[in-house]
Amino acid sequence: MDIVGTGFLARTLRPLAGRHPDTVALAAGESRTSGATEADYAREAALLRDVAKQCAATGQRLLFFSTAATGMYGFAEGPGREDTTVTPYTPYGAHKLALEEQLRASGVDHLILRLGHLVGPHGRYHQLLPTLLRQVREGVVSMHRGATRDLLRVGDAITIIDRLLAAGLRGDTVNVASGFAVPVEDIVDHLARLLRLAPRKEYVDTGVRYAISTEKLRALVPEVADMGFGPDYYRRVLNDLIAAEHA
Repeated sequence: MDIVGTGFLARTLRPLAGRHPDTVALAAGESRTSGATEADYAREAALLRDVAKQCAATGQRLLFFSTAATGMYGFAEGPGREDTTVTPYTPYGAHKLALEEQLRASGVDHLILRLGHLVGPHGRYHQLLPTLLRQVREGVVSMHRGATRDLLRVGDAITIIDRLLAAGLRGDTVNVASGFAVPVEDIVDHLARLLRLAPRKEYVDTGVRYAISTEKLRALVPEVADMGFGPDYYRRVLNDLIAAEHA
């Protein structure tokens, strides 16, 4: 697999670099869920056009990473599904949905994966877990009251992506997540216990509760049933993250 990009997602995919030679993974572009400009979004759209043209010329499948988080499914009634009409909740979600539509219209072989929140070492400064860890250590955590997030360990994500690519899917869209959205306050509390800290919590605007449907994922990748996904899965994800920091 050819990997386009050098950031957190691209590094996450490196174990698959020697597999799936028929695939180009676009693991670059705008990763900020807030604060990006129209120029930032335009650059990612242009990059997608260029990589799609490359794949059309070589006959390779383009693996594109979208979002299954609040920006995409925040308005959904019930768990967000791949086969229903989506009304994006944020400009970032609208941008990712527009890129999905751009890719489908290109006619190139592709697979779109809508990701939950990947968690692993070397996350980008602005991403959820690095931000929460930094704030816990600094003593003050700012969070949206009632907000939830679906966390997915990078090792589990790699296994899932590997299986989906091996299945030969083309022209399809799949949610890749645990299926269990956890209150952000619970995530903060567990990080604080692991680090033996007691940060002050500050609450801002009302947060959004959402859920991601993994029905399609479970049908395509039966191994998901053995990954331990459930209400307490996030604790193992966070335990592994902190352990990796001290390895």
